Amino acid sequence: MARPEPAVSVSGSRRHGFIVPSMFLSLILFLSSTSISTVYGNNTDSKVGMAIYYETLCPYSSDFIVNGLNPQLFTNGLISIVNLKLLPYGNAHVGPNATITCQHGPSECLLNAVEACAIDIWPDLRDHFPLIYCIEELVQERNYTQWKSCFNQLGLDATAISECYTNGRGKKLELGYAAETNALQPPHQYVPWVVVNGEPLYDDYEDFVSYVCKAYSGTSLPEACSNTTVNPASLMMSMKKASRVCRRTATAAT
Repeated sequence: MARPEPAVSVSGSRRHGFIVPSMFLSLILFLSSTSISTVYGNNTDSKVGMAIYYETLCPYSSDFIVNGLNPQLFTNGLISIVNLKLLPYGNAHVGPNATITCQHGPSECLLNAVEACAIDIWPDLRDHFPLIYCIEELVQERNYTQWKSCFNQLGLDATAISECYTNGRGKKLELGYAAETNALQPPHQYVPWVVVNGEPLYDDYEDFVSYVCKAYSGTSLPEACSNTTVNPASLMMSMKKASRVCRRTATAAT
């Protein structure tokens, strides 16, 4: 896939009729120009596994991806020590005949499948994350029905994605994510549900940088880890009270 090249300065401007924020442009520049060894690191054995279980229309999931994950993961070298996995399924429920019901309705099921297709078709983080970011930014703006505009903004061909979510491949991917999500131990209680090296962060997910840095066993500590500490009391409190989350419904928990 041809990686998108920003057509405007990093100060932000209008592109294809849409405002492209400076942070988004910086992300595209970073992911487009950075080598694989820099993005993924050279020693994969010591990298920290980080999985994000989310659903596309949960406002806290979109806020975390746009305003938490994006600016913190791709600055000061943190991505060089992280193996990131995104799982767009969340609090959905699989019913009879493998029907999927999503917490925020059919539009969420569609966008979950679209993002799952992007991850499947373009497994390189540098390729699928800009599209996911763009869609989730539209969710933040309550303009997610315009999600197809992201292809124009990024200079992407939508054909493969369209075929994926219309020919049944997207549903198959979602059923796979459902199995992974439902197999979580301890079970997920809400989204976003962030897991670092197998350990859930509960409501302390916004402080994921501290947990990643603590879990890292390599020798090349990135600048992002220079002033981070994990407060055990904070994690204990987050296990008792979760606020910036979309909780599972009784149906989804069955």
